[in-house]
Amino acid sequence: MKYIIGIDQSTQGTKAMLFDEVGKMLKRCDLPHEQIISETGWVSHNPEEIYKNTVSVVKNLIEETGVDKADLMAVGISNQRETSVCWERSTGKPVDNAIVWQCSRAEYIAKRVEDAGAAEEIRRKTGINLSPFFPASKYAWLLENNDGVKERAKAGEICLGTIDSYLVFRLTGGKSFKTDYSNASRTQLFNISTLKWDEDILKMFDIPLCALPEVTPSDADFGETDFEGYLDKKIPVHGVLGDSHAALYGQGCLVPGTIKATYGTGSSVMMNVGDKPVFSDKGIVSSLAWHMHGKAQYVLEGNIIYTGAVMSWMVNDLKLFPKATDSIKMMEEANPDDKTYLVPAFTGLGAPYWESNATAMISGMTRTTGKNEIVKAGVECTAYQICDIITAMREDAGIKMADLRVDGGPTKNYNLMQFQADIINSDVLLPDAEELSGIGAAYCAGVAIGIYDESRIFENFKRKSYSPKMDESVRKEKLAGWKKAVGLVLKGAED
Repeated sequence: MKYIIGIDQSTQGTKAMLFDEVGKMLKRCDLPHEQIISETGWVSHNPEEIYKNTVSVVKNLIEETGVDKADLMAVGISNQRETSVCWERSTGKPVDNAIVWQCSRAEYIAKRVEDAGAAEEIRRKTGINLSPFFPASKYAWLLENNDGVKERAKAGEICLGTIDSYLVFRLTGGKSFKTDYSNASRTQLFNISTLKWDEDILKMFDIPLCALPEVTPSDADFGETDFEGYLDKKIPVHGVLGDSHAALYGQGCLVPGTIKATYGTGSSVMMNVGDKPVFSDKGIVSSLAWHMHGKAQYVLEGNIIYTGAVMSWMVNDLKLFPKATDSIKMMEEANPDDKTYLVPAFTGLGAPYWESNATAMISGMTRTTGKNEIVKAGVECTAYQICDIITAMREDAGIKMADLRVDGGPTKNYNLMQFQADIINSDVLLPDAEELSGIGAAYCAGVAIGIYDESRIFENFKRKSYSPKMDESVRKEKLAGWKKAVGLVLKGAED
């Protein structure tokens, strides 16, 4: 038997998964890491803790499964994307905690670059709007706020990278300093048309090229590791992807028009648009899907701030019901003709609106609106927001979408999945497998070394299909009501 290890290094923790030679997941082991939140709201992670946890979860995985270490063939890595690390090239020691993707401490740097008039050039070259959300500003902050580090970086003594490049560096004993195209495309420093670090943008942020990793294909050989001597022989790291990109691959979205939505605290919607970039004027981000088999593929992506977090708000803050699964029955008991809408702009609206001053609003209530109807609106707002993004993507790409492939915890709510199919008027396909990011990274590695057949590997899991059943006139009426509710929120932001 031959085995592949998939590592998913996410915001909350690190997972290691073992896959057999036909791509079936046999076991998963997890370890959480500390969420370091300062009094000012800065969010950080300890890179050393993440690295040690990565080695530990792999050891735990092998011990608990009892597989022969000699049968391990390769490892793939998926990672939280924009979280930024700065470390010493000679020792691998971090010079500061990692700045997590959620953290906006570098906002003043993004504002400085915007005031210089560079925002549109950056969007045109990188496909993403200027924001402290992305590593460019975070890298600059790390260089500016650690004594002597900027000078050391210019002298080639410092490395800057996302979590994938840090893990590859540490796992290979400092021999490999590489990132893949998907992660590079999310840094706001990478030109997605020329497929190179953009030297003009580097100058805007005062980041030296020598501090950045080599950009290599997602299915390339990133170096070898024995997990600090735990394995008897070294195995190659042969698949590296940002987590959303890995989930896109894990869902088998390999051709233009295939699209997936990952439902979580927030949600990511990503569409494969083929081998040429599509630049959006509708608040959608352009990125690279990956670079495999010798060519790059591109995506459109929309990020929603509040989806699953609305459920947490209803459970923990409003205490409308004890646990998330209770919402399923409450939706069924709600008045189907109620026209209540919840627009969850608790900290602004994400794609495709991008209005940071927006605040949340419940509208359309009548005297007969009760708890069940409010819960129904709270669940359905996720489907409406995803529909907004898909509509924008369809218009930007000019590509017909066949279906929506979904993953994530909220997909367990079959009422939400049926409503999602109804409101986008397309089939929704839910796989019987979880951990699509880890699956994508492992499958990428297995395909790269010839163990898996890409044309068949995605047949490993079955998909439950939700087909649209809603009358077209009802669908249009509901969408018009949602648009009106969003319009009220946007008008309030202007006022």
